[in-house]
Amino acid sequence: MAPLLPPAPWLPAIAFAVVVALAIRKSRTFGLFAGIVLGLPTYVTVALGPHLPGGEILSVFQLLAAVHFTGLIARPAMRPAWFRLGVSIPGLWLVASSLLALPWAVAASFGFDPWGGWVPFAIAALGVGQSVWTREETVSLRLDVPAGPDLAPHRAALAEGTGRPLRIVQITDPHLGPFMSVQRLQNICRRAVEREPDLILLTGDLMTMESHDVDVVTRALAPLAAMRGRVFACHGNHDHEARLVVERAYAAHGVKLLVDAQSTVETPAGPVQIVGLDFVWRGRATHVPMVLAEHPRQGDALRVVLLHDPGGFTHVPDGEADLVLSGHTHGGQLGLLSLGLQTTVLRGITKLPDHGPWAKGSNRLYVHRAQGHYGYPIRLGVPAEQSLMQVYRRGA
Repeated sequence: MAPLLPPAPWLPAIAFAVVVALAIRKSRTFGLFAGIVLGLPTYVTVALGPHLPGGEILSVFQLLAAVHFTGLIARPAMRPAWFRLGVSIPGLWLVASSLLALPWAVAASFGFDPWGGWVPFAIAALGVGQSVWTREETVSLRLDVPAGPDLAPHRAALAEGTGRPLRIVQITDPHLGPFMSVQRLQNICRRAVEREPDLILLTGDLMTMESHDVDVVTRALAPLAAMRGRVFACHGNHDHEARLVVERAYAAHGVKLLVDAQSTVETPAGPVQIVGLDFVWRGRATHVPMVLAEHPRQGDALRVVLLHDPGGFTHVPDGEADLVLSGHTHGGQLGLLSLGLQTTVLRGITKLPDHGPWAKGSNRLYVHRAQGHYGYPIRLGVPAEQSLMQVYRRGA
């Protein structure tokens, strides 16, 4: 049987060189980014492709990845469905697969004929499925379960309590782009409203570089208008790339953006004080306690802090937050949660809280797995989260 395409190992290399050259003309930083992201799949395609049955098809996917990045260079914008489904997602699948396939590619480079070369590509294909689908769930969180003085996971708090819980839907890190269309985010927002929570809280990173567009973001968030007065948000790091876009989109639907500010709202579960912290990387050890001190507790209101990056949780003074809600980590994004284990790559290499409930002294943290993702171009073993959280306060 004739191969699907004639072998052309030079074609991926030429595509790589052209895209990186164009990216460098845009900016050296973007050129470095494109070189790293496209370099690995180019190497894997050239080294491993000849050893796989039908491996020449990898050149096609590598070219799709090059087209995707060329589009970012020419005009960053939300692409139509045919482009996302036919170009971006297949190309990014190869980018993700290449990291998994690296050991096979290295073996092939040293003259071996590696067994099971298609396995990493099949695993990455499962990750694409996890990246485009979000399962609804309900999370019950008790704030009265004792914890130690050191930062640690706190899964014992995942239990129902007594009394009327505060019902929250958290939306975080949708990252409008190839895997998160306007319609998909609209559906996420619509289902959030339909679950009749007391509050909808957004903890940042609405966009990628493709979606710095007021009309796009405003359309994506449209269902939230039905919850005016009960939707609050804080900034994530990517929101800083287009602050005015975020501000206008939220204002169009009555979403209150809290930038180092607070708001107290009455709910069926009692008063809730919401403090929204701006995203700060350097100096957060000073910034976090300073902002919390500027906005002290309001009576017996439940104090909920919106903090995009959970790395800042350790800087919250003890007793200053009944519950901190974060995103940023995408749940760890690569891990074994789908197999019932709590392990993620992020937890294995850092001490950063990656997903679920954490505690330090009397403070409590919940790290949402997020609806979207960014960086490594797929989820794998860490499904997206679309949960209704039932929070049982202390003494309830």
